[in-house]
Amino acid sequence: MKAFFRKGLVAVSIFLLGVVMIMLTMTITVQAWTHTEAGKVPVKTAVILHAVSNNLLPSDLKAPKFLAAKGSSRFDRSLIDIPTADGQTVKARVYQPKESGPHPVILYFHGGAFMKGYGNIDTHDNIVRSLAAKTNSVVISVEYRLAPDYPFPTAILDGYDALNWAHDHIDELEGDINNIAVVGDSSGGNVATAVALMARDNEGPAIKAEALLYPLTTFLDDDFVSRDLYSSGYYLLSRDVMELARKSYTPEEEMWVSPYSSPLEADLVDMPQTLVITAEFDPLRDEGEAYAQRLSDAGVPVQATRYNGVMHGFASFFEVMQSGKQSLNETASFLNAAFEDQLINEPYELAYYDHGDLKSSLRDEIEAYTIGTFLVSKQALSMFPFTFGD
Repeated sequence: MKAFFRKGLVAVSIFLLGVVMIMLTMTITVQAWTHTEAGKVPVKTAVILHAVSNNLLPSDLKAPKFLAAKGSSRFDRSLIDIPTADGQTVKARVYQPKESGPHPVILYFHGGAFMKGYGNIDTHDNIVRSLAAKTNSVVISVEYRLAPDYPFPTAILDGYDALNWAHDHIDELEGDINNIAVVGDSSGGNVATAVALMARDNEGPAIKAEALLYPLTTFLDDDFVSRDLYSSGYYLLSRDVMELARKSYTPEEEMWVSPYSSPLEADLVDMPQTLVITAEFDPLRDEGEAYAQRLSDAGVPVQATRYNGVMHGFASFFEVMQSGKQSLNETASFLNAAFEDQLINEPYELAYYDHGDLKSSLRDEIEAYTIGTFLVSKQALSMFPFTFGD
């Protein structure tokens, strides 16, 4: 009997030792991912960057189920065609609250380097759904036409046509004509603020506010440190893609200085109050923050936050990144305050977001190692030329 218990104890000890070794290996492996070419990044950012860099990111990547929130949709979604001034149409997806309006109206412009194949209304559906829910607004996600088939200024004109369409159909949308905002990320941030400029210049529909997530603000070769530090592509946006976007979207050099392609060079007086969100590890960081400063210098109420420890496009990962979730919460809070006529009244100063509270930080750590374990296992299994079904 004693021999039996000894054997059992040995088996349990070996099992526990194996578990410890696996956990230690996973920890060391995931920690190694945090050391990147431009410095150390937080573990959650490291896991996402490693997954993207190695094509390991599942299309339906979400937080582990035991950490995920549950809820039902309060919106109806529909695809519509919006006529453009050149006699064509562009598609848009409308997120309509199920309860009666009037509701604020948000026009959302997706990122994707202005080019076909890099982004569309489907790739950014999660962000738009989140903003719709957090602001209880009618959100129109615009499928503006893309380069190289449709170079500058087609995207801006499509966006402006969509703004006018929303204004003209405000009753049909159960929208509030006094509460229209534009929002966009990356290249879509450029489109959003250019649409706001065009509306100002043409005495078009009044825009209450604009929110710009890590926007591209100039096509000129300005000397921004972040463009050099983080443009390898590891941080989800490369110099090659930026140069290709410029060549495709603005093929003629005189296009680069237009206020509607490079709003950083524009006269910004009388622009709507603005939120600018930037990311620490992003080649577009410095020009986004420069744009916020230029808006402030022009007398525009501005709020800007740099999210430390994250990369370009981080808001798209809000389901698994607390910083992404916080960025959308900040965007929604800003828009809700604007819709309630609460103007920014503090002097402009760039704010920084490092991490959430202890609970959020702990959740990020747990999710990071859970996802990291999945990725390591996936990589290990990919080394075997067979499946368990063979």
